[in-house]
Amino acid sequence: MSGTEDNLLSEHSKIRIKDIARLSGVSVGTVDRVLHGRPNVSKAAREKVEKTLKDMDYRPNVYASALAYNKSYTFYCIIPKHSSEAYWEEIEEGAMAACQHRRDFNIRLKMLYYRRFSIETFVKVTDACLKEKVDGVIVVPSRLDATRNFTEILHERNIPFILLDSYMPDLKPLSFYGQDSFCSGYFAGRMLMMVASREKEIMLMKQMKNGNVASKQQENRETGFRHYMRDHFPEITITELNLPLDEERRRYSIILEDFFRVHPHVHHCITFTSKAHIVGEFLQGSNRRNVQIMGYDMVAKNAECVRQGSISFLIAQHGYMQGYACLETLFDAIVLKKEVSPVNYMPIEILTKENVEFYRRTQL
Repeated sequence: MSGTEDNLLSEHSKIRIKDIARLSGVSVGTVDRVLHGRPNVSKAAREKVEKTLKDMDYRPNVYASALAYNKSYTFYCIIPKHSSEAYWEEIEEGAMAACQHRRDFNIRLKMLYYRRFSIETFVKVTDACLKEKVDGVIVVPSRLDATRNFTEILHERNIPFILLDSYMPDLKPLSFYGQDSFCSGYFAGRMLMMVASREKEIMLMKQMKNGNVASKQQENRETGFRHYMRDHFPEITITELNLPLDEERRRYSIILEDFFRVHPHVHHCITFTSKAHIVGEFLQGSNRRNVQIMGYDMVAKNAECVRQGSISFLIAQHGYMQGYACLETLFDAIVLKKEVSPVNYMPIEILTKENVEFYRRTQL
């Protein structure tokens, strides 16, 4: 028993192990074995110690105990490969900040990256994770079947995992962090139509590969949006525009120029990705100042377009907060042995030029 734990056994007062031993009429070693669930304690002695603990309203100081054990923990975070100034970078920075905050508990965080549309790279990095010593995992799901193959092995090995961004309850995660994506899309539709109710056509900007969007979350947002439009504005045409991934800015400008030439009466655009700035930057360089854009994620390029007025609305996901909270949840569950909330929906907040400067990514 270290001096730290001996002096800080209780969260609400400095109850020492020798105090419990004195009141129970047993040895210090017996109390230590009872507190830590060790064998070789008689039934009578255990009952005496447990009665004393109950009378004292004893609650162990889990922080001091975790520090006293001096155990190390390795957590893995598996997310899509990303560029700088992207939503995933916010997630990564938040998780790293939480790891640094808990550095006294010997926690290490290792990042693994897969290509968003590549099941093969997801399988490769998850296989690499399973070959290492791992105590907990944060994972952004890929396709359901590939993710299930990974999480079933985690369950077999009793390794807790948290799903981030896309909720797949059938996988039985320890916890989930992200927005209620259907409600988010429905909300986006309601907000957009407060300014676009008299329009005949709206552009839906998507980024796809082989006919698929990047995530289940984006699919669910679009579903929520289309539900709102069907219920309240069925007469408005929703015209899709696909901007292929990883194209040069010049190529995007050509595609957008062609779109607005063919659809001159489109004044409103919505996208469920973090790439609204592609359209925003195009508008800044063109003569079109009568197009309003609604997008997602408070990444730097989007924020600058909001300041310049080429993006009118952003829905914030609190990426930094999500990354931070995911690691804190693993810490609480694995290191401190606390119960954690299984589903954690992030707030749905709308940002405009007037309030974008007040958004604080580090607020927890």
